[in-house]
Amino acid sequence: MIDIQSINSSSSGNCYRITSRKSSLLLDCGVPISKIREALKFEMSTVSGCLVSHEHGDHSKAINDLMKYGVDVYMSQGTASELKNLPSTHRLHIVKAGEQFRVGSWSVMPFDTVHDCQEPLGFLIASNGGDKLLFATDTAYLLQRFTGLTHIMVECNYSLAILQERLNTGAIDKSRYDRVIRTHFGLDHVLDLFKANDMSQVKEIHLMHMSDDNINEDHAVREVRKLTGIPVFACKK
Repeated sequence: MIDIQSINSSSSGNCYRITSRKSSLLLDCGVPISKIREALKFEMSTVSGCLVSHEHGDHSKAINDLMKYGVDVYMSQGTASELKNLPSTHRLHIVKAGEQFRVGSWSVMPFDTVHDCQEPLGFLIASNGGDKLLFATDTAYLLQRFTGLTHIMVECNYSLAILQERLNTGAIDKSRYDRVIRTHFGLDHVLDLFKANDMSQVKEIHLMHMSDDNINEDHAVREVRKLTGIPVFACKK
Protein backbone atom coordinates (compact mmCIF):
# COMPACT_ATOMS: atom_id res chain seq x y z
CA MET A 1 0.00 0.00 0.00
CA ILE A 2 1.30 3.45 -0.92
CA ASP A 3 0.82 6.14 1.71
CA ILE A 4 0.39 9.65 0.28
CA GLN A 5 1.28 12.76 2.27
CA SER A 6 0.55 16.24 0.94
CA ILE A 7 3.15 18.64 2.33
CA ASN A 8 1.66 21.53 0.33
CA SER A 9 -0.59 21.74 -2.72
CA SER A 10 -1.38 25.17 -4.13
CA SER A 11 -0.02 27.92 -6.35
CA SER A 12 2.20 28.95 -3.43
CA GLY A 13 4.03 25.62 -3.53
CA ASN A 14 3.63 21.93 -4.27
CA CYS A 15 5.34 19.03 -2.55
CA TYR A 16 4.21 15.51 -1.74
CA ARG A 17 5.71 12.39 -0.19
CA ILE A 18 4.78 8.83 -1.08
CA THR A 19 5.85 5.92 1.10
CA SER A 20 5.77 2.16 0.67
CA ARG A 21 7.40 -0.31 3.06
CA LYS A 22 9.40 2.50 4.69
CA SER A 23 10.86 3.67 1.37
CA SER A 24 9.73 7.15 0.33
CA LEU A 25 9.90 9.56 -2.61
CA LEU A 26 9.26 13.26 -2.82
CA LEU A 27 7.15 14.43 -5.75
CA ASP A 28 8.04 18.06 -6.53
CA CYS A 29 9.67 20.35 -3.99
CA GLY A 30 8.15 23.80 -4.43
CA VAL A 31 8.25 24.82 -0.75
CA PRO A 32 11.11 25.91 1.52
CA ILE A 33 13.41 23.13 2.69
CA SER A 34 12.47 23.96 6.30
CA LYS A 35 8.87 22.95 5.60
CA ILE A 36 9.96 19.72 3.93
CA ARG A 37 12.27 18.80 6.79
CA GLU A 38 9.56 19.50 9.35
CA ALA A 39 7.04 17.37 7.43
CA LEU A 40 9.58 14.53 7.31
CA LYS A 41 10.27 14.93 11.04
CA PHE A 42 13.84 15.84 10.04
CA GLU A 43 14.52 12.29 8.81
CA MET A 44 15.89 13.19 5.38
CA SER A 45 17.78 9.90 5.08
CA THR A 46 14.47 8.06 4.56
CA VAL A 47 13.95 9.77 1.18
CA SER A 48 15.16 7.79 -1.84
CA GLY A 49 14.87 10.78 -4.18
CA CYS A 50 12.75 13.65 -5.50
CA LEU A 51 10.99 13.67 -8.88
CA VAL A 52 10.56 17.17 -10.32
CA SER A 53 7.76 17.73 -12.84
CA HIS A 54 8.95 21.09 -14.21
CA GLU A 55 10.95 24.21 -13.45
CA HIS A 56 8.34 26.62 -12.08
CA GLY A 57 9.25 27.74 -8.59
CA ASP A 58 6.10 26.38 -6.96
CA HIS A 59 7.37 22.91 -7.95
CA SER A 60 11.16 23.29 -7.78
CA LYS A 61 12.06 25.79 -5.05
CA ALA A 62 14.00 23.41 -2.77
CA ILE A 63 16.00 21.46 -5.38
CA ASN A 64 19.44 22.76 -4.42
CA ASP A 65 18.75 22.44 -0.70
CA LEU A 66 17.57 18.84 -1.13
CA MET A 67 20.80 17.95 -2.88
CA LYS A 68 22.77 19.56 -0.05
CA TYR A 69 20.96 17.21 2.31
CA GLY A 70 21.99 14.22 0.18
CA VAL A 71 18.73 13.70 -1.73
CA ASP A 72 19.00 12.74 -5.41
CA VAL A 73 16.74 14.75 -7.73
CA TYR A 74 15.37 13.66 -11.11
CA MET A 75 14.17 15.97 -13.90
CA SER A 76 14.15 16.42 -17.66
CA GLN A 77 16.96 18.16 -19.53
CA GLY A 78 14.53 20.93 -20.42
CA THR A 79 13.73 21.51 -16.75
CA ALA A 80 17.40 21.51 -15.80
CA SER A 81 18.25 23.99 -18.58
CA GLU A 82 15.69 26.48 -17.23
CA LEU A 83 16.79 26.31 -13.60
CA LYS A 84 19.50 28.75 -12.61
CA ASN A 85 22.46 27.96 -10.37
CA LEU A 86 22.06 24.20 -10.43
CA PRO A 87 25.26 22.75 -8.95
CA SER A 88 27.39 20.21 -10.74
CA THR A 89 26.76 17.17 -8.59
CA HIS A 90 26.13 13.45 -8.79
CA ARG A 91 22.83 14.11 -7.01
CA LEU A 92 21.31 15.56 -10.20
CA HIS A 93 19.85 13.03 -12.66
CA ILE A 94 18.46 13.79 -16.13
CA VAL A 95 15.57 11.57 -17.25
CA LYS A 96 13.50 11.33 -20.44
CA ALA A 97 9.88 10.59 -21.21
CA GLY A 98 9.42 6.94 -22.11
CA GLU A 99 12.68 5.80 -20.47
CA GLN A 100 12.10 3.88 -17.25
CA PHE A 101 14.48 4.25 -14.31
CA ARG A 102 14.75 3.18 -10.69
CA VAL A 103 14.98 5.26 -7.54
CA GLY A 104 15.75 3.02 -4.60
CA SER A 105 12.98 0.40 -4.54
CA TRP A 106 10.73 2.42 -6.89
CA SER A 107 10.36 1.98 -10.65
CA VAL A 108 9.52 5.22 -12.48
CA MET A 109 8.28 5.81 -16.02
CA PRO A 110 8.22 9.50 -17.01
CA PHE A 111 5.75 10.71 -19.62
CA ASP A 112 5.16 13.99 -21.46
CA THR A 113 2.73 16.58 -20.13
CA VAL A 114 1.62 19.93 -21.61
CA HIS A 115 2.45 23.16 -19.75
CA ASP A 116 4.04 26.54 -20.48
CA CYS A 117 7.55 25.41 -19.65
CA GLN A 118 10.38 23.32 -21.08
CA GLU A 119 9.91 19.53 -21.21
CA PRO A 120 7.49 18.98 -18.31
CA LEU A 121 6.90 15.44 -17.10
CA GLY A 122 4.37 13.31 -15.30
CA PHE A 123 5.37 10.07 -13.61
CA LEU A 124 4.01 6.53 -13.43
CA ILE A 125 5.51 5.08 -10.25
CA ALA A 126 5.50 1.43 -9.19
CA SER A 127 6.38 0.28 -5.67
CA ASN A 128 8.09 -2.98 -4.83
CA GLY A 129 4.81 -4.01 -3.19
CA GLY A 130 3.01 -4.11 -6.54
CA ASP A 131 1.14 -0.80 -6.32
CA LYS A 132 1.18 1.67 -9.22
CA LEU A 133 0.68 5.41 -8.83
CA LEU A 134 -0.08 8.04 -11.48
CA PHE A 135 1.28 11.53 -10.75
CA ALA A 136 0.19 14.25 -13.20
CA THR A 137 0.23 17.96 -12.44
CA ASP A 138 0.25 21.24 -14.39
CA THR A 139 -0.87 19.90 -17.74
CA ALA A 140 -3.52 21.00 -20.23
CA TYR A 141 -4.36 17.42 -21.17
CA LEU A 142 -3.15 13.82 -21.02
CA LEU A 143 -3.11 11.71 -24.16
CA GLN A 144 -1.76 8.59 -22.45
CA ARG A 145 -3.87 5.68 -21.25
CA PHE A 146 -2.88 3.85 -18.08
CA THR A 147 -3.49 0.31 -16.83
CA GLY A 148 -3.11 -1.35 -13.46
CA LEU A 149 -3.30 1.88 -11.46
CA THR A 150 -3.87 1.55 -7.72
CA HIS A 151 -3.36 5.22 -6.72
CA ILE A 152 -3.92 8.46 -8.62
CA MET A 153 -2.57 11.93 -7.86
CA VAL A 154 -3.89 14.35 -10.46
CA GLU A 155 -4.20 18.10 -10.80
CA CYS A 156 -7.76 19.45 -10.51
CA ASN A 157 -7.01 23.15 -10.76
CA TYR A 158 -10.29 24.70 -11.82
CA SER A 159 -13.95 24.28 -12.63
CA LEU A 160 -14.78 25.65 -16.07
CA ALA A 161 -18.13 27.00 -14.83
CA ILE A 162 -16.52 28.93 -11.97
CA LEU A 163 -13.69 30.17 -14.19
CA GLN A 164 -16.20 31.39 -16.79
CA GLU A 165 -18.27 33.15 -14.12
CA ARG A 166 -15.19 34.92 -12.77
CA LEU A 167 -14.31 36.07 -16.29
CA ASN A 168 -17.84 37.38 -16.84
CA THR A 169 -17.80 39.35 -13.57
CA GLY A 170 -14.33 40.77 -14.19
CA ALA A 171 -12.75 38.90 -11.28
CA ILE A 172 -10.08 37.68 -13.73
CA ASP A 173 -9.02 39.09 -17.08
CA LYS A 174 -9.06 37.25 -20.39
CA SER A 175 -5.31 36.64 -20.49
CA ARG A 176 -5.40 34.94 -17.07
CA TYR A 177 -8.45 32.93 -18.09
CA ASP A 178 -6.73 31.79 -21.30
CA ARG A 179 -3.55 30.77 -19.47
CA VAL A 180 -5.44 28.63 -16.96
CA ILE A 181 -7.31 26.86 -19.77
CA ARG A 182 -4.15 26.45 -21.84
CA THR A 183 -1.86 25.11 -19.13
CA HIS A 184 -3.83 23.40 -16.36
CA PHE A 185 -6.01 20.35 -15.78
CA GLY A 186 -9.59 21.11 -14.75
CA LEU A 187 -12.41 19.11 -13.20
CA ASP A 188 -13.89 18.18 -16.59
CA HIS A 189 -10.49 16.83 -17.67
CA VAL A 190 -10.24 14.79 -14.48
CA LEU A 191 -13.64 13.22 -15.02
CA ASP A 192 -12.82 12.44 -18.66
CA LEU A 193 -9.50 10.89 -17.59
CA PHE A 194 -11.26 8.50 -15.25
CA LYS A 195 -13.86 7.59 -17.87
CA ALA A 196 -11.10 6.74 -20.36
CA ASN A 197 -8.95 4.58 -18.08
CA ASP A 198 -9.32 1.30 -16.24
CA MET A 199 -10.17 2.25 -12.65
CA SER A 200 -10.94 -1.27 -11.42
CA GLN A 201 -7.89 -1.54 -9.15
CA VAL A 202 -7.71 2.08 -7.95
CA LYS A 203 -7.83 2.40 -4.16
CA GLU A 204 -7.45 6.17 -3.71
CA ILE A 205 -7.68 9.37 -5.74
CA HIS A 206 -5.92 12.55 -4.60
CA LEU A 207 -6.81 15.86 -6.27
CA MET A 208 -3.86 18.27 -6.38
CA HIS A 209 -3.10 21.93 -7.06
CA MET A 210 -6.69 23.10 -6.54
CA SER A 211 -7.10 26.85 -7.06
CA ASP A 212 -8.28 28.96 -4.13
CA ASP A 213 -10.62 30.89 -6.39
CA ASN A 214 -11.41 28.80 -9.46
CA ILE A 215 -12.81 25.59 -7.99
CA ASN A 216 -14.99 24.43 -5.12
CA GLU A 217 -13.02 21.62 -3.47
CA ASP A 218 -15.99 19.91 -1.84
CA HIS A 219 -17.95 19.91 -5.10
CA ALA A 220 -14.97 18.49 -7.02
CA VAL A 221 -14.46 15.70 -4.49
CA ARG A 222 -18.16 14.82 -4.62
CA GLU A 223 -18.22 14.75 -8.43
CA VAL A 224 -15.18 12.48 -8.67
CA ARG A 225 -16.48 10.19 -5.92
CA LYS A 226 -19.90 10.00 -7.60
CA LEU A 227 -18.32 8.99 -10.92
CA THR A 228 -15.80 6.48 -9.57
CA GLY A 229 -17.11 5.20 -6.24
CA ILE A 230 -13.52 5.43 -4.99
CA PRO A 231 -12.25 7.32 -1.89
CA VAL A 232 -11.25 10.85 -3.00
CA PHE A 233 -9.11 13.37 -1.13
CA ALA A 234 -8.31 17.04 -1.72
CA CYS A 235 -4.60 17.54 -1.11
CA LYS A 236 -3.63 19.77 1.80
CA LYS A 237 -2.80 23.39 1.06
